[in-house]
Amino acid sequence: MTPPTGHFVPPARNGIGPSCIGLPAGAWPATLDFLTERFPAISRDVWQQRMRQGDVVDEYGIPVTPSTPYRGHRRIYYYRAVPDEPRIPFDEVVLFQDEQLVVVDKPHFLPVVPSGGYLNETVLVRLKQKLGIDTLVPVHRIDRDTAGLVMFSKQPATRAVYHALFSQRNVKKTYEAIAPWRADVTLPLSRESRIVEAGHFMLQHEVSGPPNAVTHLEVLAVRGALARYALRPVTGKRHQLRVHMAALGLPIVGDGLYPTLTPAGQIDYAQPLQLLARSIEFVDPVSGEPRHFESQRRLNWDNRDESGGP
Repeated sequence: MTPPTGHFVPPARNGIGPSCIGLPAGAWPATLDFLTERFPAISRDVWQQRMRQGDVVDEYGIPVTPSTPYRGHRRIYYYRAVPDEPRIPFDEVVLFQDEQLVVVDKPHFLPVVPSGGYLNETVLVRLKQKLGIDTLVPVHRIDRDTAGLVMFSKQPATRAVYHALFSQRNVKKTYEAIAPWRADVTLPLSRESRIVEAGHFMLQHEVSGPPNAVTHLEVLAVRGALARYALRPVTGKRHQLRVHMAALGLPIVGDGLYPTLTPAGQIDYAQPLQLLARSIEFVDPVSGEPRHFESQRRLNWDNRDESGGP
């Protein structure tokens, strides 16, 4: 069968777009054999069921069946599911929306995009379902553990200019954190260091070498053994704020990664990471208007969000 011309991208279902994988050159008898080998955590039976349901197609929109021969240098699209995905009992809040952007105030514990065991319970999928906008894409991201502002692009045609705001460091970002107070740490200060992966897929750490991460820190208030800090990252390395605070001997309250990785287990919704993406400020590259957004959430000294939830 001669495939039709042009590439086909399957539509989103309930706000969830398909995943895509490129097929390398190889001698697998069937596409099913490649997928089973490539994704060992997904059983052959699961792939067969997905194929029977029409949940696996190639880049031409042709359904992939268990007997479809393997052909390299093509793309395969598939819909995935997370069985028994628990509801995260906190809601995102849309603060702003125009023709180009959606700005959201994210709660703690809610991931921005699907990954691992999170699919429906993500800001992106919730927004697509709520707003009916399948073209939404985050312009930047914050950790699942962090609360606060996340900005989404609505229009593919202008998406690149909003991404460029962040890659070219034309966005002023301010975070707040609750962490120990130490009189021997002179503030304000700028922390400049080199941050790389730490050998564990969840962790980063500082190493010697040219700095690739810069954060400006200042103290906003002190209450007993704790203080509220303003953190202004210049760069955007993964876990940068958490790594810098821990390296200064000021680990953020509720941090289960730094300075010590705690065993994975049941999420404690009463103990959120006390880190908040407080504000973002920039000149809109499409309208030319100055933009300034503020989170409505508040961190609390006793490790609970003042609004009544993370």
